Amino acid sequence: MELTIRRYQDPDKETVLSLFSQGIEEHIWPCFTNAMSSPLYLCFSLGLGVTGYLLASGLGALVLVYGWAGLVYYCCHTFFADFVRDSLKTDMQDIPASFMAQPDDCFWVAETVATGKVVGMVAVVAKKNGAERYGELFRMIVSSATRRTGLGSRMVHTVLDFCKQRGMSKMAGEDWATTSLSGAKGTTLAHATHTANW
Repeated sequence: MELTIRRYQDPDKETVLSLFSQGIEEHIWPCFTNAMSSPLYLCFSLGLGVTGYLLASGLGALVLVYGWAGLVYYCCHTFFADFVRDSLKTDMQDIPASFMAQPDDCFWVAETVATGKVVGMVAVVAKKNGAERYGELFRMIVSSATRRTGLGSRMVHTVLDFCKQRGMSKMAGEDWATTSLSGAKGTTLAHATHTANW
């Protein structure tokens, strides 16, 4: 599958918003399974099961454990659904104003050459910390159908090249460790893990 990366255009909006929503909501199930398999939540689930069994029966244990799991899933779903809803009302509502208004900001989409279908997106916004200028990476999403094709790496390198061309010293991101731009073209980013404790 041949893919190309280009700047965002207004006709892309509906597809980009759909891809954004799907990409963020894909995190609900992994968040739930990660939370439920943590030692704290496993102990709490076991405690609820034992309590339900002692106070009622095996059915009581199941009701308490499944009720707890349902509550955790609801919290995970609400967290990501609220993020999508808030983003669609703010910066994603007007992509050109949020991510392309300044000359050092940009929003790209990746599309298939054959069909023109948008399968990825990434944005960078110029930031300043004292005299230092750097780019902050936002909204990077790759559709599930095009993962493991190198598209994510190509989009990151597009942002890196853009930042270098504009004289920025580094690139930082929502979910990425800061990367110096003084290195060679093969600079890699280390993914930073963030966990939310409920």
